[in-house]
Amino acid sequence: MAIEPRRRMVLSPLWLQGAILTFVVGFAVLLVLAFMIYRDQAPIPGKVVDPSGNVLFTGQDIRAGQGVFQKYGLMEYGTIFGHGAYLGPDFTADYLHREAEIMLKMYQGRPGPLSANERVRKELRDNRYNPTTGTLVFTEGQAKAFRDLQPVYAHSLRNPHAEGLLPTVYIHSVEEMRQLGAFLAWAAWTTTAQRPGQSYSYTSNWPPEPLAGNFPTAAALVWSVLSIAALLGGTGIVLFLFGRYDWLGWQRVTEREVVFLDPANVPITPGQRATRWYFLVAGALFLVQTLVGGLNAHYRAEPTNFYGLNLAGYIPYMLSRTWHVQLAIFFVAAAYLATGIFVAPLIARREPRGQSTLAYILLVAVAVVVVGSLLGEAAGMRDMLKGGLWYWLGAQGWEYLDLGRFWQILLVVGLFIWVAIVFRGMRSSLRGEAIGNMPYLFLYASLAIPVFYATGLLATRGSTYVVTDFWRFWVVHLWVEDFLELFTTATVAYIFMLLGVITERTATRVIYLSVLLYSVGGVIGTMHHLYFSGAPVAHMALGAFFSAMEVIPLTLLSLEAYSFLRLGGLEGPTGAFPHRWAAWSLAAVGLWNFLGAGIFGFLINLPIVSYYEIGTTLTANHGHTAMFGVYGMLAVGLMLFCLRYIVPPERWSNKLAGTSVVSLNVGLAWMSFVNLFPIGLVQLYDSYQVGYWHARELAFVLRPTIHFLEWARLPGDALFIVGGVLPLLWLAFQGAIHGRPATQEAQGEALALYKEA
Repeated sequence: MAIEPRRRMVLSPLWLQGAILTFVVGFAVLLVLAFMIYRDQAPIPGKVVDPSGNVLFTGQDIRAGQGVFQKYGLMEYGTIFGHGAYLGPDFTADYLHREAEIMLKMYQGRPGPLSANERVRKELRDNRYNPTTGTLVFTEGQAKAFRDLQPVYAHSLRNPHAEGLLPTVYIHSVEEMRQLGAFLAWAAWTTTAQRPGQSYSYTSNWPPEPLAGNFPTAAALVWSVLSIAALLGGTGIVLFLFGRYDWLGWQRVTEREVVFLDPANVPITPGQRATRWYFLVAGALFLVQTLVGGLNAHYRAEPTNFYGLNLAGYIPYMLSRTWHVQLAIFFVAAAYLATGIFVAPLIARREPRGQSTLAYILLVAVAVVVVGSLLGEAAGMRDMLKGGLWYWLGAQGWEYLDLGRFWQILLVVGLFIWVAIVFRGMRSSLRGEAIGNMPYLFLYASLAIPVFYATGLLATRGSTYVVTDFWRFWVVHLWVEDFLELFTTATVAYIFMLLGVITERTATRVIYLSVLLYSVGGVIGTMHHLYFSGAPVAHMALGAFFSAMEVIPLTLLSLEAYSFLRLGGLEGPTGAFPHRWAAWSLAAVGLWNFLGAGIFGFLINLPIVSYYEIGTTLTANHGHTAMFGVYGMLAVGLMLFCLRYIVPPERWSNKLAGTSVVSLNVGLAWMSFVNLFPIGLVQLYDSYQVGYWHARELAFVLRPTIHFLEWARLPGDALFIVGGVLPLLWLAFQGAIHGRPATQEAQGEALALYKEA
């Protein structure tokens, strides 16, 4: 049997080789950094004793206390080491400040060579852990602080009836509260105890706390300066290359005119028609996600009730925020899965039989994961899942990896099944194709989604916090900001090539540029999340330097946004471009990528700024504008593109599509510039001027100025939901109920989206 010869690459093989080299070098560095995390993490002592040798708590208590922290979703209430939610305190900073005050009061007036302030600093900074015996000795002051703070946190968190300003948390067990106290005491110890052989703590002297002698390190300042230099130098080089080679970036076909076919005249396959239910599910998830997001925002304005209703007794803040974060991932994932299935037959120009059946099976599996995980999280936080079931069926308790381990495994399996469906759909286009050309690039981008989401499974139940954080940010950063970005670029490039707007060479080049520019900074730049989590200082150095270079491709996206605006206004011989509002959504993606991920991201990524800022609403501002502004708006754009072919013309409304796109962007801008960004600036000022612990107190949120800004967010949220989400959901509903019939025989040129003029 003769082997079909492969088509040559449309670009030089150097592009493929450069992309492979970038990944090999980047991930080799990450593996070295992983080794350093495991080797140099703060120790968990076998036991912690007072000066008399009495055991205060054990290493098992610390691990069990971390489990309590996870089980009750406390990372979705406050933060630990600066990471988590924003209503509650940062538990590490809060414990450390209270501990230092107790010690200072205890030593005040005692005779000795050191003043009370000096003694507190010395005792907190001395590392009295003995690695030979596995014993950590607390001083008299540290031991008293531990005993005194046990009832303080018990009073705060054992609050089943939502009394006062705290939301409902069902921590009834006295033993669980004792274990949680042990975990918080150990976490605070790591923030001040000096690393062996170093002059700074395991967390690089974070959080800022003068009473404990915690001030920024020299490394935080130096690597901030070098980050700025890397950004300016890298931007200059890339802009020079784009000026020197005018074929870089998006280039519209100019040598020919094309006729955009009326979407009503383009047949759809059974597999494509099946995606209409995905889009309806995505729209419904989007609506619920924004509603619980509005509830979260309201809790910051009125922590005790919801317009007179005691919702906190049923949906406490940590549960509503857990759902808000998880539903954001589910909404985007549903839209991406549907788009992959929809685009595959357009690439292959045919569809194998049975694709629709596989698509429906996958949809049911995804629905089981979504519903099961959301209900499990609620049950786990109410202590209804006994033993270890809270971890498997409830919530793992880490932000963005909240869903139970069982549901996480099912989701990974489902994503791999999706890749198999996409591969099956485009297999015919892979035969005889060079492995560096677009069909393979689209397949690689699809495969990266389950592969890098699965890295979250490396954070096991017994992992320490810093190890968990390392693998967690492979999902939060690498999966989202690198490989979803790669899938985004590959999909958009393919769509516009299929529409005849750009050539295959341009589309392929854009994908490779995305790989090279994002991955040079993005892979190693993942470590900027671990500045103060307990990682060695090398993670700060490399994370700061390379994350600064992530801003470079985001700067170029301002040019990309303009290109998409031009695409949205295209006129052909037969009329307007049929995907105007999808193109405008992509223009918004470019804008928010530059603003949310670029400007707002760089603002908080400098180590010297992050030292005072991490965990404030400036982080939330970056998260919302980057996550929804980029991946949410892309999901909207992809939905509008696909639904344009699914919804019959008599039921399609460009007015509703336009209303949705405009309202979503105006609502997001309102949220950012009226609420999150100004509050974050005030919080950053307070963190430096008064103290980080003070800027993270609930009392700070309830100050009159902040309280006003919290209420001022309401019009933007209302516009976002009513004007943005509901019209999109209505269009998805029209597609699901009245979708155009499918044609199994459609293949070849029948699936073309344009023709030569």
